[in-house]
Amino acid sequence: MNVSKPRYQQLKDFIIEQIASGQLQPADRVPSENELVESKSVSRMTANRALRELHDEGYVERIVGRGTFVSDFRSRSDLLEVQNIADEITRRGHTHTNRVLRQSLQHARGEIAKALHVKQGTDVFHLLLVHCENRVPIQVEDRYVLASFAPNCLEQDFETQTPSAYLTDIAPLQEAEQAVRASMPNPAIQQHLDMTGGEPSLVVIRRTWSRGRPVTFARLHHPGSRYELTGHYTPPGTSRTASGDVVQLENLRQ
Repeated sequence: MNVSKPRYQQLKDFIIEQIASGQLQPADRVPSENELVESKSVSRMTANRALRELHDEGYVERIVGRGTFVSDFRSRSDLLEVQNIADEITRRGHTHTNRVLRQSLQHARGEIAKALHVKQGTDVFHLLLVHCENRVPIQVEDRYVLASFAPNCLEQDFETQTPSAYLTDIAPLQEAEQAVRASMPNPAIQQHLDMTGGEPSLVVIRRTWSRGRPVTFARLHHPGSRYELTGHYTPPGTSRTASGDVVQLENLRQ
């Protein structure tokens, strides 16, 4: 293990890597404190802290009297509130389709390298897709993915599985940073989203983290007249009484 990190963090990284690589699957039992003390030569306090923080961060579930088990990240939304657009559309009872415009290997330059915290020239995958709801285009996904994080990205069929779903399957996402801004789209975005001249777009700029580093950077463009972002906040200890999707579409053109 890396001696430059605290022992509990080394232990966490070891277990996270086992989860990310598939050696530990959802619902698999994670080594107990006693087993970690013996196999990794750490103190009980170190093992306890590692497992406790993994639980707090959503990687594992600790069940009294049974042990510690890998969480099923695919069915959880509390670890990272980043919605898969295909799921959003399906929940509304509508049909999601998309088309892939670009799926290529590039070298990170400028703001892409800066956003992903990598050196200029680092390998990244560039994905460009148009997502549609009931055949009406509602999002252009312009995404960069660190190649070392998802080495098989070019082999995926993103017309049957969205990049968001694929990346979540590879490894649990720990954090997300988002900014939302209005922008006048360039001609290519206007064409992809079937927008009229002079119509602004709503752009979500998103960076996601996994294994302690940023792994994807995306710009998500939406037509301003056909898309809105909504949210719902419930204070701690208060029951939620209203339903609310993160994203809603109203008055779709037929």
